Amino acid sequence: MSERLDFKQMCARFDVTPRTLRHYEYIELLSPDREGRARFYGARDIARMTLILRGRKFGFSLEEIRQWLELYDADPEGRTQMKAWITLADGQLDELAERRRHLDEAIAELRGLREHVAANMPDA
Repeated sequence: MSERLDFKQMCARFDVTPRTLRHYEYIELLSPDREGRARFYGARDIARMTLILRGRKFGFSLEEIRQWLELYDADPEGRTQMKAWITLADGQLDELAERRRHLDEAIAELRGLREHVAANMPDA
């Protein structure tokens, strides 16, 4: 029998808030089974949640993640999805490298300013 989580278990498993989980459902990233008011997440939703959180960690927008996940439904063999992933990953790697460059510049400038102030601070 495949794994099945209820709403509370899904939040705990992925360390997300109920609001986040409901939002992912609202924008159709997840589609749990419903029994009355209860929601149950199967293997597909658990796998999708893993990919969603990984994508967020890498800085992808929810829309980019949604579009990428939809490609799997169109091509279950995954070739289209894999090609799209490579393109997205290349773009995100460039973006992250640019952010790193800006952070390195800011760190160097702040470090220099701090050292200048520390060296010129009057003795108390």
